[in-house]
This record gives sequence, C-alpha cells and structure tokens, in this order.
Amino acid sequence: MEFYWPASDGEWFAWVSAAITVLFGLILFFAPGLSMKLLRLEPAGGRSEAFASIRATMAGFHIGLGLSCLVFAQPFLWLALGAAWGFTVFGRLISMMSDRGGTFYNWIAVVLEFLLAAGPLLFAFGFVA
Repeated sequence: MEFYWPASDGEWFAWVSAAITVLFGLILFFAPGLSMKLLRLEPAGGRSEAFASIRATMAGFHIGLGLSCLVFAQPFLWLALGAAWGFTVFGRLISMMSDRGGTFYNWIAVVLEFLLAAGPLLFAFGFVA
C-alpha cells in the first residue's frame, strides 16, 4: 500500500480539505480547552465531561473521516467529507438566521467551512479534474 499523493488540481482541493479536517481534529483532540475558547464554548461548572465530549465526538469525527479520505482517496469518501462540511455550513446558516448569530466570527466560519466543503465536492462530482 502506498501513501496517496494527489496528481491533479481537483485532487489537491479534496486532499487539502481532508488534511485541514485532520488538523482541526488533532487540535480538538490534544487541546480541548484551547479549542473550546476558539469555538467560544465554555463547560458548565468546569466539568471534565466537556473535554471528553470534545475529544470523542468532535475530534474523533474529524480525525476519522479526514484520515480515511487521505489514506483511501475514494470518490465516495470525498463525497462524505464534502457533505459533512456542507451540512456544517447549513447548520451554521440556520443558526445565524434563527438565533441572530450574524457575527463576524460566524461569517468567517461560514466562508472557511464552505471552502472545505467545495473542494471535495467539486472533485467528487467531476467539476474539477
């Protein structure tokens, strides 16, 4: 088995999105306190369960899906990565409309998440070769 290295522009878009996803996951896993501050979250009463949830639910998903895409590089995995980031954008936009969360932070996050969704989706659907 060889390490997958992208050969075209479209593969690079998808690969970079997966690599950034893994990077986010590693930050969530190894620095949950810093991650919570960056995400503007705060554990209720300083409970350690909050750190476990960050590491398990958030970091585990990012690392698992991102590494799967990097190692196996299959079209359906790129589609899954793009869909995951796409629904992240959708959820943030719904929250911005419903919860009056149209802050600068949320708009920057929407742009970043949209770009992370676009790369693998454009490649998976053949819009970028």
